[in-house]
Amino acid sequence: MPKHIGIVAGSAEGAALCYRTICLETQELLGEYNHPEVTMNSIPMARHMPPIIADDWKAVADLMLESAEKVAKAGAEFAICPDNTYHQAFEFLIPRSPIPWLHIARVVGEKANESGFKELVNGIFLESSRLYFNEVTEKLKSHGCDAVVLGCTEIPLIVRPDDCPLPTLDSTRLLARAATREAVGDTKKYASN
Repeated sequence: MPKHIGIVAGSAEGAALCYRTICLETQELLGEYNHPEVTMNSIPMARHMPPIIADDWKAVADLMLESAEKVAKAGAEFAICPDNTYHQAFEFLIPRSPIPWLHIARVVGEKANESGFKELVNGIFLESSRLYFNEVTEKLKSHGCDAVVLGCTEIPLIVRPDDCPLPTLDSTRLLARAATREAVGDTKKYASN
């Protein structure tokens, strides 16, 4: 039986992308229409933003703990948060959490190491913005960068791996895939980016 995944949501975009990735990609492991049970809790970002802006990560951790307790009560066996910024609160969150967590930066770091990469460097997505990301990536490539982390929740929605000048590490999708593998007990590491 796959483990029950708890998603502690921050942004709607990150939570939706993470949930969708879990549901669609787990079918390769569990069969058509099958995925681990997933419970999500989404405290409005309006409550998260004041402590984030104030650099009050203990207050952010308190909000994340509120969500973690809810998903744990619903049966989640571990939790993930598909928003990179929120992980600054982990030092205050983890010691009090009722369930274990997968850390998005650890998952991305493992994928970068596995791939041999040495250097890591509001819902409206314009083509000019996508092309700008590619230009920046091309400059990084010319300075020796060998991969880019798509480490902001919305960046994976605009940067296309097939069009990007460098290999990409999509933190949200990598976290979703790691949660899937954790849930189904798959010992293979995160095979795709």
